[in-house]
Amino acid sequence: MAGLNFLATGAEVRTVEHGGGAMLYDSSRAGNAVPGWLDPDWWRKRGTVTVASEGRGGACLIDADGRSLVLRHYRRGGWAAHLSADRYWWHGAEQTRSFREWHLLYHLHRVGLPVPMPVAAGYRRRGRSYVADLLVQRLPGVRSLASELRSAPVALRTWVAVGRWLRRFHLCGVCHADLNAHNIMLGADDAVWLIDFDRGTLRSPGWWSDANLVRLHRSLVKIAAPLPPERFSAADWQLLLDSYFATRLELQADNVLAFP
Repeated sequence: MAGLNFLATGAEVRTVEHGGGAMLYDSSRAGNAVPGWLDPDWWRKRGTVTVASEGRGGACLIDADGRSLVLRHYRRGGWAAHLSADRYWWHGAEQTRSFREWHLLYHLHRVGLPVPMPVAAGYRRRGRSYVADLLVQRLPGVRSLASELRSAPVALRTWVAVGRWLRRFHLCGVCHADLNAHNIMLGADDAVWLIDFDRGTLRSPGWWSDANLVRLHRSLVKIAAPLPPERFSAADWQLLLDSYFATRLELQADNVLAFP
């Protein structure tokens, strides 16, 4: 199920070409979309644009024209960033980072999983490389698990909620390529969302889900290292795991384990 090209989309999904690239969007939510939607300067003329405090610096928070959005420019990390900050090798439009993430969010949102609603995605090609951008609906009143951990001890019910939702994603075959505390968002009433699905895939059951959890645990340990010991303990992690595995039993009883 990793090939998102084979997942059907509705008639509301449209693609428009523009100079050197193309934009994919949901016409039911962005009927008046134009390529400028993927340009921070276009939005600055219409409202407020601020740089997000977390991430690699490629995300902008937009409040304009009555909309609250997040526009992310794809940036490389690790050793590849020394070769190019934001250019990727061209392998076709449907293989661009932005189009693949948009399609994944589109399907996850349709089946009711807590992810940002995708609005538009685009790329601009030059020769054998391209740059890409993604526009999503901004989640209201949320903060990352990382920021929550730094500010105060995380409530026990929050660890339970995180474990429960992670298991639901995994049982639906959703592999998050960078599951860390910065990409888990918390809201009121123990609401949990996952964000940043760049390089995310849909997979059959396997050890990848355990690797996801190991990555998250490593992230939490790293963030908590300079903090007071009570901010993140072995008991907190065990509570998350207990909720994670208990949720599997609940969903088995309800017979809702497969991605639609």
